[in-house]
Amino acid sequence: MTQQFGLVEVIAGSMFCGKTEELIRRLRRATIARQKVQVFKPVIDDRYTFARVTSHSGADFEAIPVDSSADILAKLEPDVTVVGIDEAQFFDDGVVDVAQKLADRGVRVIVTGLDTDFRGEPFGCMPVMVAKADKVDKLQAICIVCGEPATRTQRLVNGKPAHYDDPIVIVGAAEMYEARCRRCHDVPRD
Repeated sequence: MTQQFGLVEVIAGSMFCGKTEELIRRLRRATIARQKVQVFKPVIDDRYTFARVTSHSGADFEAIPVDSSADILAKLEPDVTVVGIDEAQFFDDGVVDVAQKLADRGVRVIVTGLDTDFRGEPFGCMPVMVAKADKVDKLQAICIVCGEPATRTQRLVNGKPAHYDDPIVIVGAAEMYEARCRRCHDVPRD
């Protein structure tokens, strides 16, 4: 008998690049293949619906909101073969170990997250998650200013770029954030 090996797949990028859309696509394919799927999201992400992961385009998939990475293991059903973890940057650093443990058990783990914060700096657990993943896809959005490929998330406060020292985590969508390319991304430090 051959042992089943899991893996950790990471879908990273800026806001509006399609991370959650790609997660949902992969989860639906796993469901079609009759694999047992379970999805987790941070309780802080309440932008659309509480018990679903939802893309900006409206696609959604059932999910369990949790307070911490430990809750993922506590709420995991025993026969699950595919685990989705959305918005990993909002989880504690233990989410990296959770993903590794699940993969070591033979589970396919699909993780999404912002790789950088609004300042353009590494965000939360994502640098380590990317480094330890078996597969990484970095998606790009379209710059709202010039139309070029966007890799940055621009936070806006009253229509103007947020300052570097502003709080890192503020959950929001199109009303507060835009996708920007490196050239059009602006984070004032004064």
